[in-house]
Amino acid sequence: MSETTSMPTVTEAGLNAQEVRDRMERGESNAVKSSSSRSLADIVRANVFTLFNGIILTAMVMVLITGSWKDAVFGFVILINTGIGIVTELRAKRTLDRLSILVASDYLVRRGGKDVEVSHNDIVLGDLLWVRAGEQIPADAQIVEDWGLELDESMITGESRTVRKKPGDTVYSGSTAVSGMALVRVTAVGAHSYAATLTAQAKVYKKNVSDLNKGINTILKFMTFLVVPLCILLIITQMNAVGGFAHAFTTGAWRQAVVSAVAGVVGMVPEGLVLLTSLNFALAAIRLARKNTLVQDLDSVETLARVDCLNLDKTGTITDGTIVYDDCALLDGADRTATLQALYDLSNEANPNGTGAAVLAGLSKQGVTAGTVAERVPFSSARKWSAVSYAGDGPQSGTWTMGAPEVILAALDGDHADLLARVNRLAQDGNRVLLVVHDPHAAPAGFVDHPTLDAGAVPMGLVTCSEHIRDDAEPTLAWFREQGVRCRVISGDNPVTVGAIAGRVKLTGDRKPVAMDARELPEDLDELARTLEGVDVLGRVLPEQKKAIVQALHRTDHVVAMTGDGVNDALAIKEADLGIAMGNAAPATKAVAEVVLVDSRFSHLPDVVARGRQVMANMERVASLFLTKTVYSALISFGVVLTAISYPYLPRHISYIGALTIGAPAFLLALAPNTRRYMPGFLRRVFAFSLPCGIATALAVLLSAWFVPSLMGWARPVAGDDLFWLRSMCATALFLMGIYVLARVARPLNSWRGWLVAAFAAVGVLGMCIPFVANFFAFGLPGGKGLLTLGLQLVIASLLFATCMWIIPRLLPAATDSVISRYKRLRGKK
Repeated sequence: MSETTSMPTVTEAGLNAQEVRDRMERGESNAVKSSSSRSLADIVRANVFTLFNGIILTAMVMVLITGSWKDAVFGFVILINTGIGIVTELRAKRTLDRLSILVASDYLVRRGGKDVEVSHNDIVLGDLLWVRAGEQIPADAQIVEDWGLELDESMITGESRTVRKKPGDTVYSGSTAVSGMALVRVTAVGAHSYAATLTAQAKVYKKNVSDLNKGINTILKFMTFLVVPLCILLIITQMNAVGGFAHAFTTGAWRQAVVSAVAGVVGMVPEGLVLLTSLNFALAAIRLARKNTLVQDLDSVETLARVDCLNLDKTGTITDGTIVYDDCALLDGADRTATLQALYDLSNEANPNGTGAAVLAGLSKQGVTAGTVAERVPFSSARKWSAVSYAGDGPQSGTWTMGAPEVILAALDGDHADLLARVNRLAQDGNRVLLVVHDPHAAPAGFVDHPTLDAGAVPMGLVTCSEHIRDDAEPTLAWFREQGVRCRVISGDNPVTVGAIAGRVKLTGDRKPVAMDARELPEDLDELARTLEGVDVLGRVLPEQKKAIVQALHRTDHVVAMTGDGVNDALAIKEADLGIAMGNAAPATKAVAEVVLVDSRFSHLPDVVARGRQVMANMERVASLFLTKTVYSALISFGVVLTAISYPYLPRHISYIGALTIGAPAFLLALAPNTRRYMPGFLRRVFAFSLPCGIATALAVLLSAWFVPSLMGWARPVAGDDLFWLRSMCATALFLMGIYVLARVARPLNSWRGWLVAAFAAVGVLGMCIPFVANFFAFGLPGGKGLLTLGLQLVIASLLFATCMWIIPRLLPAATDSVISRYKRLRGKK
C-alpha cells in the first residue's frame, strides 16, 4: 500500500486501519472468485464418462478376457474420440483464460485522513474511493463529492452516451470514468456488486448438444435396451453353435462365442460417427481459430448451420464505439477559416471527451492547428457548452461557444425554430450535433469564473459527429440477408439513433428499418414474439429484455444467435442457441459465449456460419454411412438369433471393412467444400437412405450365411476351417455392399468422389491379398468350388442391392415415417 498526495481537499477522513482489518476479516473485501470457463476436471469428466465410451469399453473388455486382442482394435476409438474432445476444449480454455485476464490496477482510497493506493481486491465496504478519468470503477458506490464526473456505463446498460453524475448518485462496478473526478463511498463489493449480481446466473456453464449428437445419443440409449438382451441371446446362440454351454466351457470354445456376440454388438454402435463428429467439429474449430474466432464448445459448430435469426448489439458490433468527426456545416455569414479555427480550439482541452477528440482528429487531417486562446471555459455536462475568447481584431476575435444546440439556442435572442428543426433532422439520422456561435465582443470580466451565454451571439456552424461504423458491417449484413438470416439490432441507445445507423449499413437492404422503443414492448412472450416479427431495431433495451427477446424468438421456433460485449449482454448470450462475444467483451460475457471473436471483427461471422453449414451438410452425408451399418448389424444379429447360426463375421472384419468403406472415406467427405444451406428434414433423409441400404446389406450377408454351407457341402453346424472360410466369404460380401453404399453416398461420381470410391475399393481388395493383412484380419481366398461360390455370392449380392434400392424406398415410406416419429418421441418432441 503506497501513499499519494496532490488530490482535492476533502473533510472526510475515511476508514481507519482497524476498521479496514475488521471488514477484511468479515469478508467484506472486493475479492471475488471468477472463472472464465470450465475446469480441467470438468472437461475430462464430460469427455470420458459418456454412454458411448461405456458401451465400447464393456465390449472391448469382454473381448480381451477371451484373449483375442486382435478383435479388440475397435477400442482405440475411445482413446481417439476422448482425446480429441479433451485437447480441443483445453485449447479453447487456455485461449479464453488468456483473454479474460484483467489488468490488476491499483486504486486510490482515502483512509485515516490520507490518500493511499491499494489493489482491487483490498478495497473494502465503506471505503472512500477516488474515481479519476480513465479508471474503471471496481465496486458499487455512492458519490460523496464531485468534480465534473462523467461515466461510460455501456458495459452495464448498453447506452453508449456518457452519463453525468452528481453527489448522491450511485455508480456501478464495470463503468468507466471518461472525464472529471469524484470521491465515492463503496456500498457493495465483490460478489455483491451490481455487475457480479447481474452475471451470477450467467456464469453457469451451459453445454450445447447438437442435433447430430442428440440423434447419436438417442440411438445409443435405445440400443442400451436392445443390446443387453440381444447380447445375451447372441451368447446363448453362439454357445449352442459350438456345442452347448458345457462343451464350450470344457473346450474353451466359449471364447469364440463371446467374440462372435461382441461382433454383433459393436457393429450396431456407430462409433465412427461419434469419432468423426468430434473430429470434424474440432477441425472446424481449428480452422476458425486461424481467423481469430474461438469456438469454446465443439457442439456449437453445428448450431452455426441452423441459425436463422441474428441479434446484434450496436456498439462493438456494427460500430466500434469511437466517435468520428463528419462535417461542420457553415451558416449564413460564417467565415470558414475562423469558424474551423474556433472549433479546433474549443475542442483542444486538456482532457477532451470523445466528441472533442473526434473533432480534433478530423480537423487535423484538414490542416487546422491550435491557435492562441486568451481565455477558456472548459466543457461541462451541467452547462452543456464550452467557450474560448480571442484577443485582437478580425473575424477570429471575440468569444466563441460550442455545445448542445437546444441549450445554446434557448439562450439567444430571436426565433431559431428553423435551425432547431434542422438540428433535429440531423439527430434523427444518427448524428451527434453541436452548435458553434460567435459573439464579436470580448469576454466580460470574470467570464471564466462565472461563464454566461451572450444573448446576441450569432450561430456560425453545425458540427456533426457520429459513431464510427465498422467498414465490414454493411457487406457482412448483406451476406446474412442473402443467406436468409434475419438480423435485428438490439441496443440500449435511443431507437431513433440506432435506427438511423441500421439504415446506413442497410440492415434491411433497400427497405427502411422499423425501429421501436423497447419500453413499449409487451411482457407476454407470445405477444412479444408476434411484435418482433415486424421490428428490425430495438432501442432502450434492458438486460432482462434482451433475454426475453431471445426467449420470445424461441417460441416461434427460431434458432437464435446473439452478439454482444457488455455485462448487460451476458444473460441474452447465455439464453441464445449460439452466444457470440467480442474479444474485448467483459470476462463474464466471454465465459458464457460459445464463440468469441478474438479480434472483435464482425466480418468473421459469415465464416463462422459458413463453416457450421459445411459441417452440417457433410455430416448429414456421412451419417447415412454409419447408420446403415447400425441397421444391417442389428438385422444380422436378429437373423443369427432366430436361425441359431454362427455369427457370419468377426469384430476384426467389421473393423477392416468399416475403416475402408465408412471411416476413412467419411472423413474425407466430411472435409469437402459444401456451401449448401441447412435444410429441415435431416432425420427423414438419413433414415430414408439408411433403411434400404441396411436391409439390402443384411439380406446379402444372411443369405450367404444360410446357403453357402449347402452349396459347399459343409457339415452343420459349421465349425473349424469351414467356419473360417464362411466368415471370410460373408465378410467379402459385406465389403462389396459397403462399397456400393459408399458409392451412393459419394454421388455424383463424375468428380474426385468417383476416384475416392475406386481407390478405397482397390485398397480393400489389395489388402485381402497381402498375407500379413489377410492373416491379421482373418481373410482367405477359397479355391476351386469355393471361388465359384464366392463369385456367385457377389453377383447375387449385387443384384439384391440394386433390387432393394429400387423396391424398398417405394414399399417403406410409411415405415420410415414411423421410425422417425418414434425417434422424435424418444427425444421428447411432440
